[in-house]
Amino acid sequence: MVELAALQQRLGYTFRDESLLRLALTHPSIAHEQNNPTPHNQRLEFLGDSVLGVVLTRELYKKFPDADEGVLTKSRAKLVNSQSLSEHGRALGLGAHLILSRGEENTGGRERASTLADAFESLLGAIFLDGGFEAAHGFVLREFSAKFGELGGLPGIENPKGELQELLQSRSTNAPEYQLVSASGADHDRDFECAVLHDGAELARGRGKSKKAAESDAALAALKKLRETS
Repeated sequence: MVELAALQQRLGYTFRDESLLRLALTHPSIAHEQNNPTPHNQRLEFLGDSVLGVVLTRELYKKFPDADEGVLTKSRAKLVNSQSLSEHGRALGLGAHLILSRGEENTGGRERASTLADAFESLLGAIFLDGGFEAAHGFVLREFSAKFGELGGLPGIENPKGELQELLQSRSTNAPEYQLVSASGADHDRDFECAVLHDGAELARGRGKSKKAAESDAALAALKKLRETS
């Protein structure tokens, strides 16, 4: 089919068995509409999800040799969330090639984010079955190379206090404590300095325009120090 040839050109991969590609594009609604066990892409989606996890985990492991398990897990989650995968599916134009039921078609299924994300994972599963791990690996790297570049260094920490508590409580039953060291400046422009302590020892200090911000800054400094010395 001309349409599938154009799609495969965008994928950078040509299927030996095009029936796998068609299956990856077949939405489960087809089986429900026809009320019979028509093959659809959910099994391929399950396979593709696992392959994607393996490939990205390996690449993150190599890219961030100093990152711990928690940071690597959060990085992978950012790459494989539904929004990210739906963007990949949309960029590849998968919506136009989906095989949908009439009901799914009429309710905007071709542009539905969850459907595009599922189709992307199904497509990866199909590539894995058709061409093996190296073919799937190459496809993932082509698709995610830009996002790997966006990650740059270590991913940002969104909840320093929570992550510090999680890290410390993996080593001790005691939670970190925060103490206000100083507060200065005019009422409308205050500067706070806080220290974070664990088991009576000061780990780090931080500054901010509120006590909460200073505690967060202290937690971030403590995390960086602990990871450098671990």
